[in-house]
Amino acid sequence: MTEEQKAPQITVLDAGGQYCHLIARKIRELGVSAEVRPSDTPAAELAGRKGIVISGGPASVYEAGSPRIDPRILHLPGAAVLGICYGLQIMAHELGGEVIRGEKGEYGMAVLRTVRSHPLLSGLNGETRVWMSHRDRVEAPPPDFISIAVTKECPVAAMAHTSLPLFGLQFHPEVVHTEHGKEIYSNFLFRICGCERDWDPRGRVPQIEADIRRIAGDRNVFFFVSGGVDSTVAFTLCLRALGPERVYGVYVDTGLMREGETEFVENVFAKLGATQFHVEDAGARFLGALEGVTEPEEKRKRIGEEFVAVQERILGSGDFLSGRWILGQGTIYPDTIESGGTAKADVIKTHHNRVAGIQMLIDAGRIVEPLSSFYKDEVRQAGDELGIPREFLDRHPFPGPGLAIRCLCSESEAPVDRVKDGWILPIRSVGVQGDSRSYRQVLLIDGAPGDPGLHERATTLVNREVRVNRVIVRASGAAPETLRRTRGTVTKDRLARLRAADAVVRQLAAEHDFDHGIWQFPVILIPIGAADRPDSIVLRPVHSVDGMTAESVSIPAPLMTAFCQRLLALPGIAAVFHDLTHKPPGTIEWE
Repeated sequence: MTEEQKAPQITVLDAGGQYCHLIARKIRELGVSAEVRPSDTPAAELAGRKGIVISGGPASVYEAGSPRIDPRILHLPGAAVLGICYGLQIMAHELGGEVIRGEKGEYGMAVLRTVRSHPLLSGLNGETRVWMSHRDRVEAPPPDFISIAVTKECPVAAMAHTSLPLFGLQFHPEVVHTEHGKEIYSNFLFRICGCERDWDPRGRVPQIEADIRRIAGDRNVFFFVSGGVDSTVAFTLCLRALGPERVYGVYVDTGLMREGETEFVENVFAKLGATQFHVEDAGARFLGALEGVTEPEEKRKRIGEEFVAVQERILGSGDFLSGRWILGQGTIYPDTIESGGTAKADVIKTHHNRVAGIQMLIDAGRIVEPLSSFYKDEVRQAGDELGIPREFLDRHPFPGPGLAIRCLCSESEAPVDRVKDGWILPIRSVGVQGDSRSYRQVLLIDGAPGDPGLHERATTLVNREVRVNRVIVRASGAAPETLRRTRGTVTKDRLARLRAADAVVRQLAAEHDFDHGIWQFPVILIPIGAADRPDSIVLRPVHSVDGMTAESVSIPAPLMTAFCQRLLALPGIAAVFHDLTHKPPGTIEWE
């Protein structure tokens, strides 16, 4: 039996969690082979595994139709079992513990306190920061289990059986924001499961290129490219695998792009050696499709449909519809998992490359997505192996639907609501809470943007206030009591306003060397204004590794002052805000 045919040492059972594949990736990074399989995989198919991890998920274990496991895996000879979040809860539920809905959720950063020493938590002494995303909790562990760690809101943040290799964690050690998460997985793999190192995550480019050649066969590949990291790396992989004469690229200028984006993309692909490259100006079509639309999912749907319509028109203009061509895309794993891409996952937001028209191409086998099992940091690693210049690889991620999803809309006016903790803004944004999509209002609070305690306060408030999934603070501009929701859709004027604001932020962030210390910096236009200034700007700098979780980043006072001076000088801008929300509970983008 070859190395490729060997069964992996660890299987991750997918209960629909947003971080399911991230768990497997973290395990592979530690040098141990891992796979992902459905949560209800029969125990007989997992014989020989040294460990099983049950992922988180959006469901409640006490509800009908929630994901289930084969209970025999909890007694599988030679296999230790670790439940994460929902996995902890289903383990407790199956074995006679009590799982309840908490009075309030626990989303984002929490402080874990170990109450008993245990090999799983070896190296965690006293208190440590962990990443939470749950409302349900284990109130009482099953018989023969003990709680080994707690948080302020969770009496069983970690549990272990007194004699069997069964363990559970309510928090997510796989996300970058959990301190000592790597150590916890290392403890599980090597101290508890007895795993050996048998996986090398480096040098994957040759295998990817071989996969491209296998999928393409004698067909050519047609790409709609964005100029972002993902499509650039995917396109380059196909160039390497098939040669430039077999790879055709079209950049669709949707009219929803940043200032100077089209010229930048043309330069990128010229340097890559793309000899077949074309820019398609489709701005009027996309703007027409978005006329009057205010709901974010409808925006994404229409943008996706317009992409497909443009694609079909271009493909129909030549011989691209013949069997000689297939479609290439730079889809990465978060695109599919947040769109409900695994069996039990909740749809957080619909990505333009997973709408019905694209799915039809996938079902027909006329697509190649070299990076669909990769995360953003892994894509950059592959780009490094390909020799792509860092100026391309280090670009901040930019959403496929462009500025349209950073331009929030409203059909009618409404007042701002004064509440105990601040002001409820009558606009809604997309969030992810307990692995599920939320669409809730925004809480504006008082405070100095540079105050180091603001993020902790924001986390507390968003966990307590069920009406909101996002907390912002005013940096400058009109006072909250003078603001109200205004009417506004995706128009040429509002896009120009947002494009100008985005350009200002990118320029100043680069000048102050702020952009190198963050992962992404969305600039959002919201229909909150006063008098003749109908809109406001929200600044959303975040730190992340893979986009699955993110931490809101403070902005230095001198830079914030510069932002506010320049942004408030733009026509139509009433105020500037700073988004204090981590992911979860808020998605990185607002829509």
